[in-house]
Amino acid sequence: MTTICLVRHGETDWNAMGKLQGREDIPLNERGRKQAAMVGEYLKSEQFSAVVTSPLLRAKQTAEIVNAYIGDLPLAVDRDFIEKSYGEASGLTISERDQKFPEGNIPGLEPFDHIKERVIRGLDQVKTSHPNQNVLLVAHGGLINVILALLSNGKIGTGKTKLFNTCISHIATKDDSWQIIDYNCIDHLSRFGKVTSI
Repeated sequence: MTTICLVRHGETDWNAMGKLQGREDIPLNERGRKQAAMVGEYLKSEQFSAVVTSPLLRAKQTAEIVNAYIGDLPLAVDRDFIEKSYGEASGLTISERDQKFPEGNIPGLEPFDHIKERVIRGLDQVKTSHPNQNVLLVAHGGLINVILALLSNGKIGTGKTKLFNTCISHIATKDDSWQIIDYNCIDHLSRFGKVTSI
């Protein structure tokens, strides 16, 4: 059984302002770096074989900080786990997006089927490269929600689940498919009075 520990990246200034980031390459802010360190502390007793991350800076920085706690493991960058493109909605808040595109027709928005295709390809690659191992994957709220939606047949995930910064979710192989173990866990953030989900 291959298990993936999915971690959403730490907070950025755009998260704090409620802006959709998409492919914009925004770094972690100070709070985000602290959140990543708390994830590392929380996971340091786990046995991982490798770390996989989205190529965007906020995910890579989170992965590097966590990796320092779990053993400085081999770190692979995989574009299949990059955040979905929000097109012309990138940089807007949810309310600004809804006002500007009330019908939901957003130019440049990445189609769900395209995200689904690359997510499945990326998960297959992890399973092939790390059979029966435990892998840490650092990615994005929109992307992780697509994974959750696919594996739950739409019961959770895209359009239904608000994932918090540095929340932890687990998925594992079952025969030829994947199953959700848990999702959106934030026990490691208990010292923060507020967590962000944009």
